[in-house]
Amino acid sequence: MTLLVLLRPLLGALAGLVFGIGLVVSGMSDPAKVLNFLDVLGAWDPSLAFVMGGAAATTFVGYRLAWRRARPLAMPAFDVPRTQAIDAPLLSGAALFGMGWGIGGFCPGPAWTALPLMAPGTLAFLPAMLLGLWLGGRAKGLPAFHAAPSRP
Repeated sequence: MTLLVLLRPLLGALAGLVFGIGLVVSGMSDPAKVLNFLDVLGAWDPSLAFVMGGAAATTFVGYRLAWRRARPLAMPAFDVPRTQAIDAPLLSGAALFGMGWGIGGFCPGPAWTALPLMAPGTLAFLPAMLLGLWLGGRAKGLPAFHAAPSRP
């Protein structure tokens, strides 16, 4: 085992910390900011679009750098999805995620960064999110989730 493999949990925590700080600095831990972005006919706030644009640009550059390597620094191989199928589980999961985001004003990262504020909305959203994650994991055991993958 290399030192980097042993440091993998620390590297993951550091990446999560940088992500969380970015969410707080950009104001994305405030559900009102997210809900105002989704309210295109009312008090629309475009700042989330700039945050997403910055994230997309960073991801684009990061992937270009990562794919130049034979393998990741702290893993034996890249962990990439085996299928590119757009199927019912993907669409239903995306729809549920979007509905939860629109109703609660949070996606998972900002919900965790807002937890120290102990706002009632956060305290209601996080347990509901964790329940949804648990139910989703259980639903993956259903036969519909194990259908033969489609060929691209």
